[in-house]
Amino acid sequence: MNDQTFSLQPFPSPKSLPNLKIAGNIARNYNQLVIRYMLEGDLKEIALAFAQRLVEKSTVGIALPSNARSRKHELWEDTCFELFVGIKDSARYWEFNLSPAGHWNVYRFDGYRQGMQKETAFTILPFNVQNQADGLALALDVDLDRIVSAEQAIEVAITTVIKHRDGEVTYWALTHRGAEADFHLRDSFIVEL
Repeated sequence: MNDQTFSLQPFPSPKSLPNLKIAGNIARNYNQLVIRYMLEGDLKEIALAFAQRLVEKSTVGIALPSNARSRKHELWEDTCFELFVGIKDSARYWEFNLSPAGHWNVYRFDGYRQGMQKETAFTILPFNVQNQADGLALALDVDLDRIVSAEQAIEVAITTVIKHRDGEVTYWALTHRGAEADFHLRDSFIVEL
């Protein structure tokens, strides 16, 4: 098992950045990929427009996971945890989108932003969202056998989009390699598993 911790950094902005921290760990055991994100800080400033319900009797603006979890398009337009998985020495990669409301999607790309299509190998993504006193935890445990073999080395980019109540969006990643926030840049897939 290859277990690594991570801490995401916001894309530089001339505006004041929110008081947030996004960290976690990722591991691959044979072809089982496990990632855990922990979002901490001033969560009441985060807008969750897609949420069906808000946590009651709480100062944080985090949505309770929906009972009707489903595959949804364009989750990145709101707060969304993302994971990009590429096969080493190949242009092909996958984008995993996970909403704190419990919605998800997976897209396959043939190359940098080329040939985007819904990845039909997944009909559900097994992930959990937990509101905690000090933040929000999101954990995904997924079998990659449907898209890559256990012998293939993978390169991963770990990212998050945070939409704030004022409509501003911040982009968080392990590294930002472009002049603009762009999670698809392959040289930002820096975790090797």
